[in-house]
Amino acid sequence: MAMHTLKTENVVNIQLGQNIELYIERLGINGEGVAHWHGFTVFIEGALPGETVLATLYEKRKQFGRAKLIKQVVSSPHRIDAPCPLFSRCGGCQLMHLEYAQQLETKRERVVDALERIGKIFDVEVLPCEPSPSPLAYRNKIQLPCTSGESTIRLGLYARNTHDLVIVDKCYIHCHLGEKAFQKIQSILQTSSFSAYDQHTGNGELKHVLIKTAVYSGQVLVTIVTKTEGPIFLPMLAQQMMEAVPEIRGVVQNINPAKNNVVLGTQYRTLAGEDFIEEKLLGLCFKVSSASFFQVNPAQAEKLYRKALEFAALTGNETVLDAYCGVGTLSLIFASQAKEVIGVECVPEAIADAQENARRNGIRNVHFACTEAEEWISTFTEIDVAVLNPPRKGCERQFLEKVILLQPRSIVYISCDPATLARDLLFLSSKGYKIDAVQPFDMFPQTAHVECVVRMSLHSTPRAHYESE
Repeated sequence: MAMHTLKTENVVNIQLGQNIELYIERLGINGEGVAHWHGFTVFIEGALPGETVLATLYEKRKQFGRAKLIKQVVSSPHRIDAPCPLFSRCGGCQLMHLEYAQQLETKRERVVDALERIGKIFDVEVLPCEPSPSPLAYRNKIQLPCTSGESTIRLGLYARNTHDLVIVDKCYIHCHLGEKAFQKIQSILQTSSFSAYDQHTGNGELKHVLIKTAVYSGQVLVTIVTKTEGPIFLPMLAQQMMEAVPEIRGVVQNINPAKNNVVLGTQYRTLAGEDFIEEKLLGLCFKVSSASFFQVNPAQAEKLYRKALEFAALTGNETVLDAYCGVGTLSLIFASQAKEVIGVECVPEAIADAQENARRNGIRNVHFACTEAEEWISTFTEIDVAVLNPPRKGCERQFLEKVILLQPRSIVYISCDPATLARDLLFLSSKGYKIDAVQPFDMFPQTAHVECVVRMSLHSTPRAHYESE
């Protein structure tokens, strides 16, 4: 009891602006250092596990606080100088000051922690995190807000946890061809009469520039986001961009009059060239438009998809469900080894792209349904393998319950969030499915994100569980 009183008293006595010495135990989900001050949790951006730091408390809540790093009293042996001079300001990367090998181990530990703490799963080996083929220059997409600087247009990225723009001349995780296009595009915009949009006043025209690169096919698609349909010089500006960078296949305008944080509006028009590029993954060709979702790290995506295919262990006789199929990437990859693949996605534009991608590749044993996966699965009677690739929030419980009733022999779960993965694995494990393998993948080097591919197999009859409940 006395110890509890001491902890409470110490927490109450912590004051904003107070300097405290902390030992960093681990990294949080956003890449910040996590420490405890007499039982009170403190998050410190820029601090690394194993370090003792001096920090100033700037935010205090009931259960936790945030502190600003002043200095390392004891530094981590894995701390390095970040290659990007904007690392401490830009919000794009969180782990650039940590050796890459240690980034991988930290991400594996995050998966282990989520499985044990949330999923109560202790008897499954989490394999070493699969490294990205390139820890830098891997992104095939960059989204750049615009601002006015020195009487000209400047492009940048948002500072960490804010909407304050940091002017960027080079992004170290953006692919080389995309960077070449970025440099030329910014130069052209700076000599134009464009006015940058001001989110506070609503004045100005140019809001964002979106650059997508097809790394394997060497094509670039530029999307210019404006507040209105004007100005009239846009087609000429687009033509300038295509002449300056021959790899630019098309320039598209997106019109977004909304005064919110959503980047893209619903109206598009092609200013020059084509409104899409073509990318290749595992020998298949995919159409990528301004609105399309496509894996940001294509070289690592190929490794992840190969592992998913390996985990599915298809013989050519299976019916495969690809839930949350997006533009059909996994569906089409699985089709070569399955009897039939059914892809389900609720976004109409994604399904249209998926159908077009199937046509482009001459694949006829894939069928796509544009509906909520939770609703559609009630109409199906049998599947052999379920591939689940949900958004960050994970799968709806109602959907998982219906998957279980279909009794697929195996489930391949692809996750971008260890916490929701652990929650869903706990449920599936309680309904007769055994976790066979957990393989983390580093899809986003230099950031705190980690993806996983998990294989589960039917271990006992799930219906018996329902009957006993």
